[in-house]
Amino acid sequence: MGRYRPPQPVGSKYITAEGHKRLTDEHDYLWKKKRPEVTRILSAAAAEGDRSENAEYIYRKKELREIDARVRFLRKRLDDMVIVDRTPTDTNKIYFGAWVTIEDDNGNEKTYRVVGPDEFDAKLGWISMDSPMGKALLGKSLDDEIKIAVETKDGLQKSMYIINEISYKVGTD
Repeated sequence: MGRYRPPQPVGSKYITAEGHKRLTDEHDYLWKKKRPEVTRILSAAAAEGDRSENAEYIYRKKELREIDARVRFLRKRLDDMVIVDRTPTDTNKIYFGAWVTIEDDNGNEKTYRVVGPDEFDAKLGWISMDSPMGKALLGKSLDDEIKIAVETKDGLQKSMYIINEISYKVGTD
């Protein structure tokens, strides 16, 4: 079997101002600091002679390819992004950038922020608008019920939640 992997579908093109800054900072770091450093080390390793058995050379070539691939991806992605930096006119519904508190059947509450696919972070409670939860939340209002079915290794998991709070905070939390 070959190594071919079909390309992943492109996610939504929306991003928060904080997420855009984070991706821009990553691009600048890779392009202006990391790549020149790796190139310098690669040149030194190449000067040592036989490249076929030079582990440092082989490793740095691979690292340089990975950096270049990430920089290409970030450039393409950043060019197509739409920065959402305004609160919607109807703050009673869930739109991109909303902070949402939901409650499950057992009374457990969780708070999530609906963000773009390039900036989701489970530790921060940021979920992608393209995820099953994100899709279920978009357009909903306070006290609405949402039902989510997700296929896991244990089978189809169904959950129901009630929306308890919707807010649009400015900045990161």
